[in-house]
Amino acid sequence: MTYAFIRHGQTDWNLHGRIQGSSDIPLNDTGRAQAHAAAARLAEERCEVIVSSPLQRARETAQIIATDLGLELGPAYPDLVERDYGEVEGLDDAECRRRYPERNYPGAESFTAVTERGRRALDAIAAEYGDREVIIVSHGSIIRYTLESIAGRQLETISNGAISRVALEAGAWRVLAVNGAAVAAER
Repeated sequence: MTYAFIRHGQTDWNLHGRIQGSSDIPLNDTGRAQAHAAAARLAEERCEVIVSSPLQRARETAQIIATDLGLELGPAYPDLVERDYGEVEGLDDAECRRRYPERNYPGAESFTAVTERGRRALDAIAAEYGDREVIIVSHGSIIRYTLESIAGRQLETISNGAISRVALEAGAWRVLAVNGAAVAAER
Protein backbone atom coordinates (compact mmCIF):
# COMPACT_ATOMS: atom_id res chain seq x y z
CA MET A 1 0.00 0.00 0.00
CA THR A 2 1.12 3.53 -0.76
CA TYR A 3 0.21 6.66 1.16
CA ALA A 4 0.62 10.23 -0.04
CA PHE A 5 1.64 12.81 2.57
CA ILE A 6 0.74 16.36 1.59
CA ARG A 7 1.88 19.43 3.49
CA HIS A 8 -0.93 21.94 3.89
CA GLY A 9 -1.05 24.97 1.62
CA GLN A 10 0.56 28.28 2.46
CA THR A 11 -0.63 30.53 5.29
CA ASP A 12 0.23 34.16 5.88
CA TRP A 13 2.64 33.03 8.61
CA ASN A 14 4.41 30.79 6.05
CA LEU A 15 4.56 33.74 3.66
CA HIS A 16 6.18 35.96 6.29
CA GLY A 17 8.54 33.29 7.67
CA ARG A 18 6.81 32.99 11.05
CA ILE A 19 7.01 29.79 13.09
CA GLN A 20 3.49 28.33 13.22
CA GLY A 21 3.89 25.05 15.03
CA SER A 22 0.69 24.11 16.79
CA SER A 23 -0.82 27.61 16.36
CA ASP A 24 -4.04 27.25 14.37
CA ILE A 25 -3.47 29.55 11.39
CA PRO A 26 -5.77 29.50 8.29
CA LEU A 27 -4.75 29.11 4.66
CA ASN A 28 -4.31 32.15 2.48
CA ASP A 29 -5.36 32.32 -1.19
CA THR A 30 -2.00 30.94 -2.37
CA GLY A 31 -2.46 28.02 0.03
CA ARG A 32 -5.89 27.28 -1.43
CA ALA A 33 -4.41 27.35 -4.94
CA GLN A 34 -1.67 24.95 -3.78
CA ALA A 35 -4.35 22.58 -2.46
CA HIS A 36 -6.14 22.63 -5.83
CA ALA A 37 -2.80 22.03 -7.59
CA ALA A 38 -2.07 19.03 -5.34
CA ALA A 39 -5.50 17.61 -6.18
CA ALA A 40 -4.79 18.06 -9.90
CA ARG A 41 -1.51 16.11 -9.51
CA LEU A 42 -3.46 13.31 -7.79
CA ALA A 43 -6.40 13.29 -10.22
CA GLU A 44 -5.15 10.38 -12.33
CA GLU A 45 -4.34 8.22 -9.31
CA ARG A 46 -6.54 5.82 -7.40
CA CYS A 47 -7.13 7.83 -4.23
CA GLU A 48 -9.69 6.37 -1.85
CA VAL A 49 -9.38 8.11 1.51
CA ILE A 50 -8.22 11.50 2.75
CA VAL A 51 -7.42 12.23 6.39
CA SER A 52 -5.62 15.10 8.09
CA SER A 53 -4.36 16.92 11.12
CA PRO A 54 -7.14 18.73 12.99
CA LEU A 55 -5.50 22.15 12.54
CA GLN A 56 -7.54 24.34 10.20
CA ARG A 57 -4.82 24.84 7.59
CA ALA A 58 -4.55 21.07 7.14
CA ARG A 59 -8.31 20.43 7.33
CA GLU A 60 -9.04 23.09 4.71
CA THR A 61 -6.32 21.74 2.42
CA ALA A 62 -7.77 18.24 2.86
CA GLN A 63 -11.31 19.48 2.20
CA ILE A 64 -10.27 21.20 -1.03
CA ILE A 65 -8.47 18.08 -2.25
CA ALA A 66 -11.38 15.85 -1.21
CA THR A 67 -13.88 18.05 -3.06
CA ASP A 68 -11.72 18.25 -6.18
CA LEU A 69 -11.25 14.46 -6.22
CA GLY A 70 -14.83 13.61 -5.28
CA LEU A 71 -13.80 11.99 -1.99
CA GLU A 72 -15.40 12.23 1.41
CA LEU A 73 -13.22 14.02 3.95
CA GLY A 74 -12.15 11.46 6.51
CA PRO A 75 -11.25 11.98 10.15
CA ALA A 76 -8.69 14.25 11.74
CA TYR A 77 -5.93 12.53 13.71
CA PRO A 78 -4.61 14.55 16.67
CA ASP A 79 -1.21 12.82 16.33
CA LEU A 80 -0.78 14.56 12.94
CA VAL A 81 -0.63 18.10 14.39
CA GLU A 82 2.51 20.09 13.80
CA ARG A 83 5.37 20.18 16.27
CA ASP A 84 4.70 22.49 19.21
CA TYR A 85 7.49 25.06 18.94
CA GLY A 86 6.83 26.53 22.38
CA GLU A 87 7.78 30.13 22.99
CA VAL A 88 8.98 30.80 19.43
CA GLU A 89 5.60 30.30 17.76
CA GLY A 90 4.71 33.55 16.01
CA LEU A 91 8.32 34.74 15.74
CA ASP A 92 9.97 35.03 12.35
CA ASP A 93 12.88 32.79 11.37
CA ALA A 94 15.51 35.53 11.74
CA GLU A 95 14.41 36.38 15.27
CA CYS A 96 14.42 32.67 16.21
CA ARG A 97 17.99 32.30 14.92
CA ARG A 98 19.07 35.46 16.75
CA ARG A 99 17.56 34.40 20.08
CA TYR A 100 18.27 30.67 19.86
CA PRO A 101 21.19 29.98 17.49
CA GLU A 102 21.36 26.38 18.79
CA ARG A 103 17.62 25.97 18.00
CA ASN A 104 16.90 24.92 21.58
CA TYR A 105 13.49 26.60 21.75
CA PRO A 106 12.02 26.91 25.26
CA GLY A 107 8.94 24.73 25.64
CA ALA A 108 9.29 23.11 22.21
CA GLU A 109 8.23 19.52 21.70
CA SER A 110 11.20 17.20 21.27
CA PHE A 111 12.12 15.73 17.89
CA THR A 112 11.68 12.28 19.42
CA ALA A 113 8.13 13.05 20.57
CA VAL A 114 7.19 14.47 17.15
CA THR A 115 8.62 11.42 15.37
CA GLU A 116 6.82 9.03 17.71
CA ARG A 117 3.51 10.83 17.08
CA GLY A 118 4.07 10.74 13.33
CA ARG A 119 4.86 7.02 13.32
CA ARG A 120 1.93 6.31 15.66
CA ALA A 121 -0.44 8.22 13.35
CA LEU A 122 0.88 6.40 10.29
CA ASP A 123 0.42 3.02 11.97
CA ALA A 124 -3.10 3.96 13.17
CA ILE A 125 -4.11 5.02 9.65
CA ALA A 126 -2.70 1.79 8.23
CA ALA A 127 -4.59 -0.24 10.84
CA GLU A 128 -7.82 1.58 10.02
CA TYR A 129 -7.59 1.67 6.23
CA GLY A 130 -5.45 -1.35 5.37
CA ASP A 131 -4.62 -1.57 1.67
CA ARG A 132 -6.68 1.45 0.62
CA GLU A 133 -4.84 4.34 -1.04
CA VAL A 134 -4.74 7.13 1.56
CA ILE A 135 -3.90 10.83 1.32
CA ILE A 136 -2.64 12.29 4.60
CA VAL A 137 -2.62 16.09 4.91
CA SER A 138 -0.37 17.32 7.67
CA HIS A 139 2.50 19.72 8.39
CA GLY A 140 6.08 20.21 7.30
CA SER A 141 8.00 19.27 10.43
CA ILE A 142 5.98 16.22 11.40
CA ILE A 143 6.05 14.91 7.84
CA ARG A 144 9.80 15.49 7.53
CA TYR A 145 10.72 13.96 10.91
CA THR A 146 8.46 10.97 10.29
CA LEU A 147 9.95 10.38 6.84
CA GLU A 148 13.48 10.83 8.19
CA SER A 149 12.82 8.21 10.86
CA ILE A 150 11.69 5.81 8.14
CA ALA A 151 14.52 6.64 5.72
CA GLY A 152 17.20 6.69 8.41
CA ARG A 153 18.70 9.91 7.10
CA GLN A 154 18.05 13.63 6.81
CA LEU A 155 15.69 14.80 4.10
CA GLU A 156 14.92 18.17 2.61
CA THR A 157 12.35 20.58 4.02
CA ILE A 158 8.79 19.73 2.98
CA SER A 159 7.22 22.38 0.72
CA ASN A 160 3.68 23.70 1.03
CA GLY A 161 1.33 21.64 -1.14
CA ALA A 162 4.05 19.09 -1.93
CA ILE A 163 3.34 15.38 -2.19
CA SER A 164 5.64 12.90 -0.48
CA ARG A 165 5.02 9.15 -0.49
CA VAL A 166 5.57 6.14 1.72
CA ALA A 167 4.80 2.47 1.17
CA LEU A 168 4.26 -0.37 3.59
CA GLU A 169 6.11 -3.38 2.21
CA ALA A 170 6.55 -6.65 4.09
CA GLY A 171 5.62 -4.95 7.35
CA ALA A 172 8.12 -2.07 7.03
CA TRP A 173 7.60 1.52 5.89
CA ARG A 174 9.73 2.85 3.04
CA VAL A 175 10.01 6.43 1.75
CA LEU A 176 9.30 6.56 -1.98
CA ALA A 177 9.28 10.31 -2.66
CA VAL A 178 9.86 13.65 -0.95
CA ASN A 179 8.37 16.82 -2.43
CA GLY A 180 7.39 14.83 -5.52
CA ALA A 181 10.95 13.62 -6.21
CA ALA A 182 11.75 9.91 -5.99
CA VAL A 183 13.99 8.80 -3.12
CA ALA A 184 16.49 6.07 -3.88
CA ALA A 185 16.27 3.03 -1.64
CA GLU A 186 19.11 2.55 0.82
CA ARG A 187 21.43 -0.36 0.08
